[in-house]
Amino acid sequence: MKTNLKTVTFACLWCLVAGSAGAQGILGGHVTGNVQIDGQMSHADSTIGAEDVPQQLLMNARADILYTNGDFSAGLRFEAYQDPLLGFDARWKGQGLAHYFVAYNGERLSVTAGNFYEQFGNGLILRAYEDRYLGLDNALLGARVVYRPVDGVVLKALAGRQRYFWSYGEGLVRGVDGEVNLNSLISSMADSKLRVTLGAGFVSKYEAAEDIAAGVTGYTLNLPLNVGAGAARTDISYGGWSLQAEYAYKGQDPSALNGYIYRPGQALMLNMGYSRRGFSAGIQAKRIDNMGFKSSRSENGEMLFINYLPATPKQHTYAFPSMYPYVTQVGGEQGLQADVMYKIKKGTLLGGKYGTDLHVNGSVMVGLDTTTIGGRGTDGYTATPGLGQLYYGDASVEVAKKLSKSVKLTATYLYQVFNPVVEGHENILYHNNAVVADLSWRVSKKHALRFEAQWMGSDSRYAPEEGHTDRRAGDWLMGLVEWNIGTHWFVSASDQLAYNDGSGNYYNLSVGYTRGATRLQIGYGKQREGLLCIGGVCRQVPASNGLTFSLTTSF
Repeated sequence: MKTNLKTVTFACLWCLVAGSAGAQGILGGHVTGNVQIDGQMSHADSTIGAEDVPQQLLMNARADILYTNGDFSAGLRFEAYQDPLLGFDARWKGQGLAHYFVAYNGERLSVTAGNFYEQFGNGLILRAYEDRYLGLDNALLGARVVYRPVDGVVLKALAGRQRYFWSYGEGLVRGVDGEVNLNSLISSMADSKLRVTLGAGFVSKYEAAEDIAAGVTGYTLNLPLNVGAGAARTDISYGGWSLQAEYAYKGQDPSALNGYIYRPGQALMLNMGYSRRGFSAGIQAKRIDNMGFKSSRSENGEMLFINYLPATPKQHTYAFPSMYPYVTQVGGEQGLQADVMYKIKKGTLLGGKYGTDLHVNGSVMVGLDTTTIGGRGTDGYTATPGLGQLYYGDASVEVAKKLSKSVKLTATYLYQVFNPVVEGHENILYHNNAVVADLSWRVSKKHALRFEAQWMGSDSRYAPEEGHTDRRAGDWLMGLVEWNIGTHWFVSASDQLAYNDGSGNYYNLSVGYTRGATRLQIGYGKQREGLLCIGGVCRQVPASNGLTFSLTTSF
């Protein structure tokens, strides 16, 4: 990515917007933005496996600027990684103008030129998005048009190339999508309790030919230059009931992700739920078969994904329940999640004076039942409706109850089965039990305390001499105290201790200050190595010992 070229391009696009605005007699405008700076200092610590960092101060920084003027808008983002924080790909190192666009957003027509994000349905065939904490940004550079010819109908068309660190991938991504809300389109259904939305999309990628060796010596693969993927979806609700379903199909797409096989890809997602006052229940089912879709056939890792395959298991927020996160298996997986929430009424034996909230959740993920029929250059395998090996399973119960007007207790129990094969390691099951107690106490209008205690028991072991090097292993204890002082300050202290068949004592102290839209936080302590996952997408975070700080502000 050439910064000078990008700057000139953006300047031209900005002049186009300004000229258009001036032609319509629109003067003035509004500028908003935000700035975020994250820094880290770390030194070697053999007890937790933290290595020495030659660069004493690591930093990720970004500034977003947005200009709006009537129906027109323009924006840019400056980013700097000097050097990137631990766990971020070294190819992020650098600085420059990373994101820029101009847009017109009218009542019926919207047009964007430059960088943009987009998603069709659940993202099974297209999701261009950014997650700064994962070091992930697959924004498209190109053009997008959204047209709403009548109420209830939305049509989209786009084309562009995906961001690849400080450059752009060679593959060209093109897509169209349409969605129809029958209740808005058909006047006789406007007041119906039955709500129906239908949608469908198609995405294709073009990538130039290249020589990839076939399974037979002296031959190369006949690679498709264009690969298409289509999806159809529906969203139906009636009263307290709801149903969302989406099916996607991808053509032959031999790539590094699937070992250059020619088997087509498929994905199916189903969500069904029911809710009424004080009660809700839902079930989610998913099946994925060879559905990894990238704009570069030779790319590994998390960059240049065209689509997104969301994780089915619940995304746990507490430290120990989330220590073994599930990584979505783009090659193939199937699973279920069930979720029930119930509010026990006030004045009952279990509800007490303030009522009690009960939340029960469970999920299971398994592989496909496959039979190998060949290697690269073939269809690779066949799959039946049966179940493959167990990847992940959990069951949790959470009870939240106000003990008084100022004190609330949340207690959680989790049972978890985890197979490290989903992270590319040995195929062996870990069995974990975790208990969490979270007590919050509003001492006064300006002061609040929160206490958190966690325990986890696991049959995993940390034994490097036997090849077991996962530092998450073993039994753990954790304590945390957080104090909110007035409206501006907070202080927290925590410690995680591996006390049996594990390794490490990870303490953290932090202090933060907030005023208006500005927030500053400084911390010191130890970070355990492991995976940071959001929605089934993960990055490896190495162990560290040192200072961290974060500054965010907006205007």
